[in-house]
Parts: sequence; C-alpha cells; structure tokens
Amino acid sequence: MAEPHPVDVPASGYLVVRASGAAAARAAILGGASGAPEGIQLLLRCPVPRAVAESAAKLTFADATLHLQPSGVVMLTVAAAKLSISFTELRPLMFRPVEVDAPLRALFAGAVAHVLAAGPRLDPHGLAHHLLGLAELVLRSALRVELDRVDALAARRREALEYMRAHLSEQSLTADRIAEALYISRRRLYQLFDDGQGVSERLKGLRIERAKVLLADPAKAGRGIAEIARDCGFTSAPHFSRTFRAATGRTPREFREQALRG
Repeated sequence: MAEPHPVDVPASGYLVVRASGAAAARAAILGGASGAPEGIQLLLRCPVPRAVAESAAKLTFADATLHLQPSGVVMLTVAAAKLSISFTELRPLMFRPVEVDAPLRALFAGAVAHVLAAGPRLDPHGLAHHLLGLAELVLRSALRVELDRVDALAARRREALEYMRAHLSEQSLTADRIAEALYISRRRLYQLFDDGQGVSERLKGLRIERAKVLLADPAKAGRGIAEIARDCGFTSAPHFSRTFRAATGRTPREFREQALRG
C-alpha cells in the first residue's frame, strides 16, 4: 500500500477519505464513469502508544488493511463493495479534510491501538469484519455531521442572500453590515460564499439582476437611468453604467431599448 501523499495527510482532528488507486481517484474527482473504486481509505491522525506502533505497524486481510504511518496517521483501507454506504453517498467526504469530533477520534484511536496490539493473536476473518465495522462507524458519523454542516451553511447562505435582496437599494450595504445583521463574523460570512465570487461580487451581481428587471419593465419605462441606479444601490448613474456594461456588454439604455422592443 502506497504512503499517503503529503496533501492527503490530515491535520490533528481531521479525517481524509479517498478512493484507493490513482485511476479511481481521478475518476472520482473528474466525474469519470468507471464506477466505484475497489477500496475506500480513511486517514486519521490519532495517538497510538509507541510500543504498539513499533511492534505491529501494519495488518493486512482480504477486505481490510490497517497501517500506522510513521507520521502518526492511521490509514484504514476497506473494500468498497463490503460497505453498506455507496460511493455516491460518500462523495461529500471525499478528498478533503473533514473535522471529526473528539469522542469519535478517541473511539477510533482506542480501537486501532487494541487491534494493533492483539491483531496477530486474533482470528483474521473476525478482525477483518471488526475493521469494516470500524470504518462504517467513522464514515457514517462523519457523513452525518458533514451533511448537517452543509445544510446549516446553505440555510445561512439563503439568509444572507435574502438580506442582500431586501436592502439592495441602500448604498451603505456592506459585508460588515450583512454579517452584523446575521449575528455572524465577517470571516464567517465570507465562508458562506467561498465559491470564488465573494460577497462584494455576489452583491454586485444581485444589483445588476435587479437593474435588468427594472430596465425591462414597460411600466417603468418612464423612469430615468439615474433613478434605476439609485433603486439598485449604485452610487451614481455613471458608475451604474460602467458596471452594467462590464457585466452585460451593453449600456443600461441599450439594454432597455432592446428589452422593450422584444
């Protein structure tokens, strides 16, 4: 079994789950259609007594391998086909650090220490089933926490977007004000929008979309470009025109004329 690549070595308190084999990893990341990998690897740094690590650093069975790396990272590999969780269900955990709470880390560390200490004297088939069950426990627990976290992030992101839309016309709307309204830190707010667009770009995009709606509305055809700019929270009509043209390729007036003709 290959040693973990440095980028896969988890920090203390974090789990890394990955598909075993380079081909399976590429397929998982790039969305290949090769199906589930042969093995699922769990990498978790946990304290194991030195005497145990030195006397039995690796145990290999037909469907499971337990390997304690010199860095203190435990790598547990199990046959994917033996898991009751499908590879599709595991995707939220794959190829990135996932935080594991202290009770689960302690349970995993204790189980690993006992297995490494007593493994050579235990029935290999029973021990393989035990390791499979350990993998199931860790994966299911981490997956539940991760899905709850993702749901919570999605809910907070929706709250932030709703607040932005409700206050788009206010030029004083900033990341600090949004964070304060949601009772979260500015750093936490930026974590909600970590897709590369960021808070200011998201806010600008919402203002442009609001402007498109207003410009294309025949009932508002008599309103000037400066009024539309103010309604969307832009500091001035020239600033609005420059930003709108950069985003759409047309000036607000050109967009309005084409929309109303259509």
